[in-house]
Amino acid sequence: MRKNFGPKSAVYPEPVFIIATYDENGHPDAMNAAWGGINDTNEIGLCLSAEHKTVKNLLATGAFTVSMGDVAHVVACDYLGITSGNDVPDKLKIAGLSVTKSDFVNAPLINELPMAVECRLKSYDPESGHLVGEIVNVSIEESALAPDGTADVAKMAPICYDPFHHAYLALGEKVGNAFSDGQKLKKQ
Repeated sequence: MRKNFGPKSAVYPEPVFIIATYDENGHPDAMNAAWGGINDTNEIGLCLSAEHKTVKNLLATGAFTVSMGDVAHVVACDYLGITSGNDVPDKLKIAGLSVTKSDFVNAPLINELPMAVECRLKSYDPESGHLVGEIVNVSIEESALAPDGTADVAKMAPICYDPFHHAYLALGEKVGNAFSDGQKLKKQ
């Protein structure tokens, strides 16, 4: 038997995206955003309300980065979500995070978070908060790479948001092989 919860934003995993931008003076800012995902092969979609400092920044610069929150920085990532850049201009510094400018877009890379999706703003609807970014580059710290040079999700230790318990969960355990394991059923 199932228990009904009514309409709720509950899809797993719900990523912990850290959206980073520069303001008009080149000062970095970042926010925690859980509502988003891949729209297309080269697009990321986010739902961000217009009053966020980060949204004002990316509308002004036309660029942003999206890093994945990780286990090692849960406290810092949560802080970025509960503190507004409109009220605390140095919240990245307070969170113990530093930045380097992306080589691909006018936005900061958060040095402590191992993976970033570097984006150009494609569209933003202030009514719905729906934002689309064109993915220009994905960068991953070498320490989070597998020996063959690909991404090692276990080393990145990304986290996701659990909307039922207001908790962060670790991701990374491999449980199967995509585009392969289902072949067993095709042979029956």
